[in-house]
Amino acid sequence: MWRRFGLRFLSFSLTLLLVASARPALAGEKLLVFAASSMTNALTAIGERFTEETGVAVEFSFSATSKAARHIEAGAPVDVFVSADLAWMDVLQESGAVDKARTLVVAGNTLVMVAPAEDSGGTLLLTADALAARLGEGRLAVGDPSHVPVGRYAKEALSRLGLWDAVSGRLVPAANARVALALVGRGEAPLGIVYRSDAAAEPGVKIVAAFADASHTPIVYPAAALGGNPAADRFVAFLAGDEAQALFAKAGFASVAKGF
Repeated sequence: MWRRFGLRFLSFSLTLLLVASARPALAGEKLLVFAASSMTNALTAIGERFTEETGVAVEFSFSATSKAARHIEAGAPVDVFVSADLAWMDVLQESGAVDKARTLVVAGNTLVMVAPAEDSGGTLLLTADALAARLGEGRLAVGDPSHVPVGRYAKEALSRLGLWDAVSGRLVPAANARVALALVGRGEAPLGIVYRSDAAAEPGVKIVAAFADASHTPIVYPAAALGGNPAADRFVAFLAGDEAQALFAKAGFASVAKGF
């Protein structure tokens, strides 16, 4: 599966880089980017560097991938969309809102279990008994599995580990990954399942368990240039470049080259 992503990346990045290199200076242009909430810290830093280098102002709207995708389907005037999974990007491609030729995977992630930073417990074994003991009377914070990518990944991982039935009735379904993270960080939930990059951004939590990559569909972030703004293709190409990739890695994301 990662080989497929690698081929897509190489093909689409070459296309976008050629488009970007052919563009004149874009100073004074503006971009509106819809992106997954888990990308908040990384993309904010990357956007600042892009503006410094090109003069293009970047405005971000961070939310659940599902919410952003629905707005795009409804005709929202967006220049770039960065999704937390391939599924929602595929939905937009099938509807004609996104052109596959202007899409590439720019980052990856891993799934972890977090607890409040002051939690006295150590590493958590991913078993039904251990989960029940650690949750106590509390609930497990996770993105809503019905539509939020991190929730879908969490359900898939828990199901493959034989744990879904044990916890499915004890969830706090959050609107997006950052809401689930905040619930744990504030101590309102004793455990949560989030992306490793989110855990790295929140000092109020600590990682107590990690899910093997094989327990769920690979977590990847595809980015698509939309509409006719010439700066959109250049921004997507920038996301695949060395400078942006270093910022993604600093924020806890996996390299797009993983597993190719």
